[in-house]
Amino acid sequence: MPIFWQCDRCTACCRWPGEVRVSEEQMNQIAGHLGISVNAFIRDYTRLTAQRDGLALTDQSDGSCVFLDGQNCRIQTVKPQQCRDFPNLWDFPRFEEVCRAKPLNVPADEWRERIRNATGKSVDPFDVSPS
Repeated sequence: MPIFWQCDRCTACCRWPGEVRVSEEQMNQIAGHLGISVNAFIRDYTRLTAQRDGLALTDQSDGSCVFLDGQNCRIQTVKPQQCRDFPNLWDFPRFEEVCRAKPLNVPADEWRERIRNATGKSVDPFDVSPS
């Protein structure tokens, strides 16, 4: 049986170093959610990726996501796909050492449905390509 990791929004993933890439569509959604223009969003909340091939969310001075406010995500309803995919569609060794997601053994059909609800993606549990 596949394992579905049930997120409990511990925000550990929001505090890890790295890049949260944002697509043009995601930038539009987040800017609309914040009630600002896309240009203002890009200026105030993004940076060039390390590979210089796109934009990523900026970090707070402590390295956490710019949208993390205590234990809450200010953009939870429109968070980037990369965030929605964690932890089930990531290949992040030993993530469970810091993430409090609960492992649930579920039948393959239920796993597919839970992934679709969490990420918006249709994925087979036995053919997961990590993010």
